[in-house]
Amino acid sequence: MKPAEFYQRDRNWHPPALTPPYKTSVARSPRYSLISLENTPSEITGPRFGHNDIDPLDNDLLSNYAKAGESPIGERIIVHGRVLDENARPVPNTLVEVWQANAGGRYRHKKDTYLAPIDPNFGGCGRTLSDADGYYYFRTVKPGAYPWRNGINDWRPAHIHVSVFGSGFAQRLITQLYFEGDPLIARCPIVQTIPDPAAIDQLTAKLDMNATIPLDTIAYRFDIVLRGRRSTLFENKLEGN
Repeated sequence: MKPAEFYQRDRNWHPPALTPPYKTSVARSPRYSLISLENTPSEITGPRFGHNDIDPLDNDLLSNYAKAGESPIGERIIVHGRVLDENARPVPNTLVEVWQANAGGRYRHKKDTYLAPIDPNFGGCGRTLSDADGYYYFRTVKPGAYPWRNGINDWRPAHIHVSVFGSGFAQRLITQLYFEGDPLIARCPIVQTIPDPAAIDQLTAKLDMNATIPLDTIAYRFDIVLRGRRSTLFENKLEGN
């Protein structure tokens, strides 16, 4: 059976490539009509990821980089949800990866020069496979906001980068999740490139008191919908599922 072609970007839902208030989009956006390139069979069908590729601590950012007996600094949170298709059916055995700044708003990256300190017990990245019901789960710290050189006083809201792999290596979707109630969401030039408030809402993880662990960890729920009318907004939908 010939694999189906990937879904194309819904340009009424996604932001335009050129959005001058988000200054780096001016240099990065194309000036000519886009060309749709077909994927090869090897890109569509492989390689695959399996349970042998995942360490038991990969989804626990509170432990996977910390020294023995120590923990990262910051608000301890759980981020969990399901990976679903357009008909709300679970998507099992999907590799979900996350990366983020620490609680002070600084990434563990040599080019991050923000004055917030690096947390020696926080690596800032993790991965897991969705289970048979499409469920995934991470423990981490809530990332801090940080300034960026877009405007004189622009700040990124707290966010976690999320990557989802499909059945082949070319089937990768990338997005960012934000946190319910963050006032910086409405002020962020990147977020505000999204024309539909409903799309922004679908990028916002909701407080989940039912999954919160008393005296331990606050939980947020973030379901990832791959396509359809309720799909999560992805940064690279053109190349994804």
